[in-house]
Amino acid sequence: MTAIAFKDGAAYERYMGKWSRLAGKAFLDWLAPARGLRWLDVGCGNGAFTEMLLEECAPKSVVGIDPSEQQLEYARARPELKSAVFEKADAMALPFNSPAFDAAVMPLVIFFLPDPAKGVAEMARVVAPGGLVTAYAWDMIGGGFPYAPLQKEMKDMGLKVLSAPSPDASRLESLQALWTQAGLQAVATRSFTVERTFADFEEYWSVVLGGPSVGPTLTAMSSQDIERLQGKLRARLPAEPGGKLRLSARANAVSGHVKVG
Repeated sequence: MTAIAFKDGAAYERYMGKWSRLAGKAFLDWLAPARGLRWLDVGCGNGAFTEMLLEECAPKSVVGIDPSEQQLEYARARPELKSAVFEKADAMALPFNSPAFDAAVMPLVIFFLPDPAKGVAEMARVVAPGGLVTAYAWDMIGGGFPYAPLQKEMKDMGLKVLSAPSPDASRLESLQALWTQAGLQAVATRSFTVERTFADFEEYWSVVLGGPSVGPTLTAMSSQDIERLQGKLRARLPAEPGGKLRLSARANAVSGHVKVG
């Protein structure tokens, strides 16, 4: 399987950053974390959710880790993130001594890990007793990914669509099991749906062209196949009066606390 690589922070911002903030707001409203915590953002990408932590949670500190140096460079350049620290690291081998944090979050990341259980165990290891370990993920199995209709039409045409290695980890039941098996306490889960509006189909198309899971395939397609795919998508994603596209996505969330004593 070819891994999905996130190398362009600006393109990722258009493709997923806005979706990330929509889901992140719903997630933080549900989580309602205490203020003044030491946060670890695991798989911070270009800093879209990291920015929300600083805006919404009044943290004592925030550290973000990600395997993509290009994404981290984009995050470091965001004016709102000057107080955050960013390091290149693997979610399954966190470079911190335990306990270094009061809370750890994995935003829209767990399905990218080859071994999700190891990633959860690593978060639990570096969070202090009583601290918070949490995550939210697009419901990949249940069709909750924001661009699931596009991927479905591409697959139906026999086109290659890169996929995450552990989509099953995004299911609500899987998240519950992963957190329980990691020994976390008071495990809770929640699903939520968010909506994003595109000005028209042309804006939607320009955004998906920058998507790391579909962009390379789309740019290599013939004009005839592009026209055919766009026709299928226009039928599947009917526009509102004025041409707007109102699309929805569904995410699953989980939280738990590190055992005390």
